Amino acid sequence: MTETETNTYDVVVLGAGPVGENVADRTRAAGLSTAVVESELVGGECSYWACMPSKALLRPVIARADARRLPGLRQAVQGPLEADAVLARRNWYTGDWTDDGQADWLGSIGADLHRGHGRLTGPRTVTVGDTVLTARHAVVVATGTRAALPDLPGLAEVRPWTSREATSAQAAPGRLVVVGGGVVATEMATAWQALGSRVTLLVRGKGLLDRMEPFAGELVAEALTEAGADVRTGTSVASVTRTDGVVVVVTDTGERIEADEILFAVGRAPRTDAIGLETVGLEPGSWLGVDDSLRVTGTDWLYGVGDVNHRALLTHQGKYQARIAGTAIAARAAGTPLTQNDPWSAHAATADHESVPQVVFTDPEAASVGLSLAEAERAGHRVRAVDVDMSSVAGAGLYAEGYKGRARMVVDLEREILRGVTFVGPGVGELIHSATVAVVGQVPIARLWHAVPSYPTISEVWLRLLEAFRDNRPDN
Repeated sequence: MTETETNTYDVVVLGAGPVGENVADRTRAAGLSTAVVESELVGGECSYWACMPSKALLRPVIARADARRLPGLRQAVQGPLEADAVLARRNWYTGDWTDDGQADWLGSIGADLHRGHGRLTGPRTVTVGDTVLTARHAVVVATGTRAALPDLPGLAEVRPWTSREATSAQAAPGRLVVVGGGVVATEMATAWQALGSRVTLLVRGKGLLDRMEPFAGELVAEALTEAGADVRTGTSVASVTRTDGVVVVVTDTGERIEADEILFAVGRAPRTDAIGLETVGLEPGSWLGVDDSLRVTGTDWLYGVGDVNHRALLTHQGKYQARIAGTAIAARAAGTPLTQNDPWSAHAATADHESVPQVVFTDPEAASVGLSLAEAERAGHRVRAVDVDMSSVAGAGLYAEGYKGRARMVVDLEREILRGVTFVGPGVGELIHSATVAVVGQVPIARLWHAVPSYPTISEVWLRLLEAFRDNRPDN
């Protein structure tokens, strides 16, 4: 019989992705002993199968697209991308799927790493193999999500790609079917089309990127089509089989499509099905309901941080939540109330759910923060959308010949603040933080006039938006 080892810590963190790492960083900085449990690679989904590898694949694609829009460069970049070099750079950014550096970083902050599958075995208790970890103050669930697959007969035998295979593949398939219309689907369609695959994108809904303003998906779909992808909306997969290496997809209309690989990018599911939630009265496989300090509803010791609470499935938002949770845990461990007087405590107690920024790294890029027009109207705000063609800005013309893009700000007419902002166009990912500051800070439009954009930059679109609002105010 193996002897069980018991270790006691102030905090035990399940999951060593960016969220778990940031919780540990905060709790260790506060002097709390912290254990981190990881069953795969330290650094998590973002480092090895999502953010970093996907953007490493996309950056050469976007750079070439931008260069092709500039006289003097256009002819120099007409050839295909060097796929082997792109993939090698991607491999470098993942550390060739080794986590030595990130594991060393955890050690450098004084956190203890326990490798293996961790599961709750009761309140404040996590078991990893033959080791039991008990927490004096908090257990943090930061296990993230996995790709959800549809319930299609025989799908496992087809060996479909999920986001993991799409970001880690070592060669471009000749023909790739992508099922889905969200961020993963559009980014991977963009990447592999440029790396040499013939991409067919099957979208069940009416368009792409349906959580953004409608024009975002329209402009991305138009660009994907121009790049050679076959974009089909209103199309569902009825069946999929693989015979002699060939994938055969049959759509709901009976059409037959052949491919070498098929990627399903149709949603995410929480990694909470095998972590012992039932031992503390919670449902295995469920999203975790939390309060604004990320503490799980009905508990005083369990926290659900990042994707597992379903508030925003984005790495940067998960890290933001981790900073909140880590600060809240430290304050509660010290018996300090979460009051508005201390800026750190105020930060811990007031998670922002509406002002979420996101960038989709397609060509063109799509970036948004806050509420879309439809979301703001559903929330009961009296709002108006102000739209501007981004090609009207001198900086856009300098950035790329034939620049195509659109900007929208959603204005709260009662308070004259911004509820949301969306940019679509080349290079707009670097614009979104200015919009995030304006939305999060609830900066009055009258004050935004004094935030003067430098000339000639694409940021001058802010001036065009303000002018459009002024010229079309209801009282004009």
